[in-house]
Amino acid sequence: MKKKLFMLLFFLASLSINAQENTDFKTQPNSFLSKAYYSINFGGIFYPFSNNNLKEGYQTDTFAKNIFSGRLLLGYKILPDLAVQFGTLRPASWFQYTNVNNVGYHNSVWINAWSLSLKKNINLNDKLSFFAESGIANVTRVGFSINDKVVYSDAHYASFLYGFGFNYKLNKKWKLNLNGTFLPKSTKENQPSISQVTLGFEYHINKLSEEKADKFRKNGHFFPKNMLQVSYGTSKIGFGVNRFFGMSLKVGNFESFGIPVFWVGEVKAANSFSITYQQLLFRTEKIFSLDWGASITAFNTEATNEKVLAFSIFPSMRFYLLRRNKFDMYANYSLIGPTFLTKGNLDNLNTGPKITYQDTMGLGFFFGKKRQYNAEFRIMHYSNGNIFTNNSGVAVPIQFTFGKTF
Repeated sequence: MKKKLFMLLFFLASLSINAQENTDFKTQPNSFLSKAYYSINFGGIFYPFSNNNLKEGYQTDTFAKNIFSGRLLLGYKILPDLAVQFGTLRPASWFQYTNVNNVGYHNSVWINAWSLSLKKNINLNDKLSFFAESGIANVTRVGFSINDKVVYSDAHYASFLYGFGFNYKLNKKWKLNLNGTFLPKSTKENQPSISQVTLGFEYHINKLSEEKADKFRKNGHFFPKNMLQVSYGTSKIGFGVNRFFGMSLKVGNFESFGIPVFWVGEVKAANSFSITYQQLLFRTEKIFSLDWGASITAFNTEATNEKVLAFSIFPSMRFYLLRRNKFDMYANYSLIGPTFLTKGNLDNLNTGPKITYQDTMGLGFFFGKKRQYNAEFRIMHYSNGNIFTNNSGVAVPIQFTFGKTF
């Protein structure tokens, strides 16, 4: 855990230190960002769980399997054809043993893997390349108990990870991916092998020609250099938005309606108040910007009214959806923001260590003659990303945000 947090802190510090290279417009990525990329991939995940994994005396004839899964990676090119990658791999919903012992028990097994790996590319022609990947993964499994008897135990261990696939280069920034990723079986941890096949893309942040960078500077599109925001949220409006984007909203006969791009959490925040500062690191011509930020959030929990402070630093991606004469509309997404909580194990649930991550997702507007004002709706989530078996997670419902740019 400490190593991963150090890597993330180093990443953010590198961005901040190098930000002085382009202080006025940020149209040119700094030396760190110019070698960075991110990769988003979706596909199928396969793990042959069976009754053999359960404690003797427990079995079922039916299983609920949802193979849809994703893998998110942040990469840094050490050499043009060699990169280091850090990311996470997990299913959209968990494997489930249904009707265990024919008495109506339905129990899920959670699997999550964080990885650190090297990726080597071999060019086959100008467009197509083959790659091989090798590294280590932090595997976390959350099993289940029935009537206080452990039927499938939790596990937390290091595993070898390897993979291979193909990249197809669309242009200097975009590549398409076909990936195969594998984690071997662990007899010691009673864990079957994990295999994932995905399709996705890589986006590489490259240096621009000075002519193009200068053109971007003069195009008149607004990107805030600095922004200060205050936010308030209450659970009285419910957690429907959180559940929709966590694909756990109940609608009619659907038990998991929505889009699996965010998380909810067993701990629910009753009220929340945040102060957030963000600074521009890099922008494209019109659509995308990358910021770094810091925030302090105070919230109290619904079940036991525990009062908690969260101190976070984070990267934030902003995508501009509409640009009009009187406003600019955007969506933002922030992942893996290192966070310190002043309390752990909230609402008598195992939320894990006080050092955790913050994730946010929002929809907002810049308005005013000089786009000096900001309004935003956002949801938040705190958890350790299943790095540990104790990870109940905290859900913060919609916050109403007002901001000032400068």
